Amino acid sequence: MLLSNPFPVKLAQQVSGERRDYWLLALLALLVLGSGFGLRDPWPADEPRFALVAKQMWESGQWLIPYRADNPYPDKPPLFMWLQLLCYGLFGSWRVAFLLPSLLASLGTLALVYDLGRRLYSPRAAWWGTLLLLFCVHFTYQAKRAQIDPTLVFMVTLSMYGFLRHLLLGPAWRWYWLGGLMAGVGVITKGVGVMSVLVLLPYAWARWRGWSGLTVVKGHWWRWWLLLPVTLLPIALWLLPMLSHTYGSGDPQLVAYADNILFRQTIRRAADPWHHFHPPWYFLQVMLTWVPLNLIWPWVIPAWIRQFRNQADARILLPLSWALLIVALFSLSPAKRDVYILPTLPMFALATMPFLPTLVRRHGPNRLGFGLALIFGLLLLATGSLAIVGEPRYEVVQERLRWLNPDSDAVWWMLACTGAWMLLAAIRLRIRRGLLGLCAGLAGLWIVVFGWWGYPLLNDAQAATAIMQRAREVAGAETTIGLLGWREQMLLQSVGPTLPLGFRSTKPYQIGPELRWLQERPSDRALFISEALASRCVDLGGATRLGPSSRVTWYLARAADIRADCPLAGAAASVHQPATDYYRAAPLP
Repeated sequence: MLLSNPFPVKLAQQVSGERRDYWLLALLALLVLGSGFGLRDPWPADEPRFALVAKQMWESGQWLIPYRADNPYPDKPPLFMWLQLLCYGLFGSWRVAFLLPSLLASLGTLALVYDLGRRLYSPRAAWWGTLLLLFCVHFTYQAKRAQIDPTLVFMVTLSMYGFLRHLLLGPAWRWYWLGGLMAGVGVITKGVGVMSVLVLLPYAWARWRGWSGLTVVKGHWWRWWLLLPVTLLPIALWLLPMLSHTYGSGDPQLVAYADNILFRQTIRRAADPWHHFHPPWYFLQVMLTWVPLNLIWPWVIPAWIRQFRNQADARILLPLSWALLIVALFSLSPAKRDVYILPTLPMFALATMPFLPTLVRRHGPNRLGFGLALIFGLLLLATGSLAIVGEPRYEVVQERLRWLNPDSDAVWWMLACTGAWMLLAAIRLRIRRGLLGLCAGLAGLWIVVFGWWGYPLLNDAQAATAIMQRAREVAGAETTIGLLGWREQMLLQSVGPTLPLGFRSTKPYQIGPELRWLQERPSDRALFISEALASRCVDLGGATRLGPSSRVTWYLARAADIRADCPLAGAAASVHQPATDYYRAAPLP
């Protein structure tokens, strides 16, 4: 009697288990990154700026040149704002549209890292590496923000995915060209998006040194060089129309925009930066926020060094050497921000993967995970509990800095509950599964504090929604509100006829034209003004105090509130545009 072969059954069970684990990981990522989605408005500093630009693109139909109020916005290329614009067109809600690109990009990054790790190593190694990447504090925090960087990370990761599919698992020329195409898309996402092309340098070095495991293709030299036009294609699709629209217009404002985005934000920013100065070791401090992935590194770094010495595994060499190269290049500049090296984090996770199936069972990494979970949990529980039962100094300071309601302990209850959850997760999973316990505790932090509980609780204090609605109620439905000293969130959340006047950089001695604008039509104009700008010429006792937002106290002033001794006000004609040319704002859907 012939016996059936048991191996196909075992293989089918293994494949089924791998799929189950993958979908469990995907659902966990969606729960963590998507928690609180749609429950908040854009929060400063960068989120309102990008949302405002996208909103004005939608309302004006002008999508090629981004505008902030009536001035071009040259700091970043427009792709991220285009994505927000597309999301609004699909869903009709800015609360969804401003965050959706970051959410989808971060989920896509995790999927790419998992798939590449599965192909290079094993499904188990890929699962653990992706899980630790998901809960890296730096990665998760940025993934839940509506900034350009999560989208940039996805573009760079997809580009690296294409390159590594060819350089390690190839030949696969289509993947290689996709890598170049996405490097070009990365440039119009954020100028440094082309950084993934530098992976060809360690590849060329490894080919020269005779490393095994690399794709070796003889001949077909033209296919390698085809990378250049493929990379330049998406850049040209944006750059050529932009150059025609700006330099070809003869408009000094548009010409200045082109000069700024092409030269000041690129060459000058690299050669002569003007802000964010930090020492050369700054990025080592940033890597401390890569918990829990970096808890494995005390055991992984010696293994990486052995791999380099022995020229043992190109699968580790390429992603790791590229990531180290990018960190080194950014360290050369005196200007540094934590997000500059965020695109390297998925490649560090990929280079860590082959060691994870063994290390996650060892006592050392799990003890570190268990200890950190206990420390974080105790700190949050103690911080929240002490603020609930008493009035410690840090409570007063934080409530003043973040404009929290001093009569409510809701924020401190939230922190205490999150700390209790982290302690419970650590104790329940114990020391031998300390890494999982830390991940479970961090899941509570992201779901509760940066999610379903925290977003609705903190939204009014962080966004300008409530204060702009209050300004409209005080001013009346038809009154034109002039914004003086405004931030992007004020214009974004404004309701009814609004005229943006002096931006946040306005000085007290510069507000004369705005005061004269107010005096020209006192019956149907009001001035939304910060306390610092109003103190010289506005009677704060007569003006309506609207309250705090963005760590500034705001007032609504009428012409009658201008002090008689103000040297800046007068009867001269206003230098501003007529009131009929105002920004007709509506509440954000």
